[in-house]
Amino acid sequence: MAATGSHNVAFAIRGPIARTDLPELCARVCALLSTSGASVVRCDVTGVGANAVTVDALARLQLAAHRQSCRVELCNASDELLELVAFLGLEDVCRCETRSDEFGDRLESIQ
Repeated sequence: MAATGSHNVAFAIRGPIARTDLPELCARVCALLSTSGASVVRCDVTGVGANAVTVDALARLQLAAHRQSCRVELCNASDELLELVAFLGLEDVCRCETRSDEFGDRLESIQ
């Protein structure tokens, strides 16, 4: 069942992310989403590499969130990562927001 909560949750992804990490990463985020009831998930990507695997992971996370009636907002993305997301035409999928201090203390490291 899709989550319909009105609160936010935050977590961090630390890299590098390998293609073999994607199933476990998605499973962990799906578990977080299904138990949180959040409507917005803030994903801190500080230091995560700007490459196709990272963008693939972020797009998968957004899809998983969408299935839970939720959305993912990237926080602290590097300029290189934002440029790659834009180059691939995924700005609307991988939205970027600044991390709020409200969520900084509650980040859960996913990887």
